[in-house]
Amino acid sequence: MDKLTLLGLVVGLTGIMTGQILEGGGVSILFQGAAFLIVFGGTLGAVMVQCQTKVFFTAIQMGRWAFATPKLPNRELIRQLTDWSALARKEGLLALEGRMSSIGDPFLRKGLQLLVDGNSAEKIREVLDVDTHSWEQLRWQSARVWEAAAGYSPTIGIIGAVLGLMHVMQNLAEPGKLGGGIAVAFVATIYGVAFANLLFLPIANKLKSIIMQQANLREMVVDGLVGIANGDNPRLIGIKLQSYLE
Repeated sequence: MDKLTLLGLVVGLTGIMTGQILEGGGVSILFQGAAFLIVFGGTLGAVMVQCQTKVFFTAIQMGRWAFATPKLPNRELIRQLTDWSALARKEGLLALEGRMSSIGDPFLRKGLQLLVDGNSAEKIREVLDVDTHSWEQLRWQSARVWEAAAGYSPTIGIIGAVLGLMHVMQNLAEPGKLGGGIAVAFVATIYGVAFANLLFLPIANKLKSIIMQQANLREMVVDGLVGIANGDNPRLIGIKLQSYLE
């Protein structure tokens, strides 16, 4: 669980609510089910219209990364690639075939298969770079879904405020209800801006950071496999891969 994300949300929401109280307002007025439904439902619908199905569902799945950041096995992969290099120098590349069954990561398995099949270092890098490019494209598009939600949310909030004001106008015959009705109408605007700047946009930026880290990990794997294909010294490969940890 990413404690910083949770702490950030708590700090942000606490600041808003405390400010509301210091201004003499009540916290209860900020909780309006109709305003929430308009903003959240409208934003979700707009994003669904914009996205392709695969990108949309990938974005939803990636959203949990903001609260539970995937752990990257950098050191484990460095040790694994270094061991493979030592084994390949000692017994040949075909000796690595026995390690295929223990690999769960499809990208690493594909790279090892290319290596065992005797492909050149250039060919291995070429194939894996194409794989990485496709992988990155899907995830960058998915991160932009959260950015798009941050763009739509404030506008949908304004729509909610206008709908609320229309409801207020229908009750002009009862002046005592106007003040509270107008206040409730503008809660939708608050929701729209708050969702965009406290949730959607921060999640999008955090996802981009995680994607960059994962892409860096893939590049490290490619460099390790290329080093093995070139017959580089295992110690040299280990030293080179250690640089990625910095």
